[in-house]
Amino acid sequence: MEQSESEAKLTEAKSIIGIVIEAARERLREVSNKIWENPEIAMEEVKAHFLLTNFLEKEGFEVERSFVLKTAFRATFYTPASKTDATAVNACIVCEYDALPEIGHACGHNLIAEAGLAAAIGIKAVMEKYPDLKLKLTVMGTPAEEGGGGKIHLIRGGAFKGVDFAMMVHPFPFNAIYPNVLSVVRINIVYKGKSAHAAAFPWEGVNALDAAVSGYTSVSHMRQQLKPAWRVHGIITNGGIKPNIIPEIAAMNYYLRAPNNLEVEELRHKICGCLQAGATATGCTVEILENDIPYSNMKSNSILGELYRSNVMPGIKYGDIESDRNTPSFSTDMGDLSYQVPSIHPTYSINTNYPNHTSGFTDDANTSESHELTLKAGVCMARTAVEVVFKPGVLEQIKQEFSKQ
Repeated sequence: MEQSESEAKLTEAKSIIGIVIEAARERLREVSNKIWENPEIAMEEVKAHFLLTNFLEKEGFEVERSFVLKTAFRATFYTPASKTDATAVNACIVCEYDALPEIGHACGHNLIAEAGLAAAIGIKAVMEKYPDLKLKLTVMGTPAEEGGGGKIHLIRGGAFKGVDFAMMVHPFPFNAIYPNVLSVVRINIVYKGKSAHAAAFPWEGVNALDAAVSGYTSVSHMRQQLKPAWRVHGIITNGGIKPNIIPEIAAMNYYLRAPNNLEVEELRHKICGCLQAGATATGCTVEILENDIPYSNMKSNSILGELYRSNVMPGIKYGDIESDRNTPSFSTDMGDLSYQVPSIHPTYSINTNYPNHTSGFTDDANTSESHELTLKAGVCMARTAVEVVFKPGVLEQIKQEFSKQ
């Protein structure tokens, strides 16, 4: 069957994307390598910010540095047809680039940035080929995903106003278009008692560490009654000064995760009851505070997700929605963005035997294979974005599903 004009243009556009990204592979890898070699933690991504904004500026994007946050940025590219047209589709590619303390890019955010740049130059090339295309491309640089909620600050600052849909990809040991992204609340717990000499006058003391241990144990006992998808993990961060001083202060950090914001509040109520019981049992006081911005679960847009699936490169396999629900869970501030605009956050395997947040994953986030797979993910994102624009009615379907969610 002969292709229509729009179908022929889409076929050519997808071909252009592959050619352009392939031609830029060494430049893209160089940026990723430099970010990997210079890991910077949340809100301190100065070098990564410089590398990414310079790359995009040289590619002809209008770049706003330190956009809302010091190490965030927004880069924009227009077709002549979209420059003054308020009805033009605004597609947003999201980049992350922060690292973890001590173990560097153990979550592969250097690769996320690389995939984002690849998608950006691929889409830009199509926009240059078809100047009458009503498309505006936004590349949003979002710092501090590993705690700090960079995207949430950007949302509050109005950065995503006018965006029609957003996407990013994330390296993992597995492929999933609809990954199991949980809501998360992070809490600090501080128990206060009374110090005393542990040998001479122990009866004068009120042991804050006993309160912490009792609270920790109560949480562990609660696990039998927790729902299968709930996750609770905590550490004791302060257990006293010396063994011969009854601890006056003890502290813990906990992360609480559940499939959605309502369930995470239910979980918080149960866990806080356990932690309060530790104080009551020992005569201590306790203060429970959030120590970071909560992250929401991911509301993946299935229209956008299935377009992504249709553009996956040959040889790469993704499971169905049901199998994605059974993949290992995690949390991200991309979940909060999915509450604001239609979004997807596919994961892609870099063929590693190590889970994220390990030194082994850090090493595998800078191999030839991981870069190759990252470029394929970038091609897939770019082709998905242009398909939304070239296919009549698709954006409306995306928005309709979003409004129902």
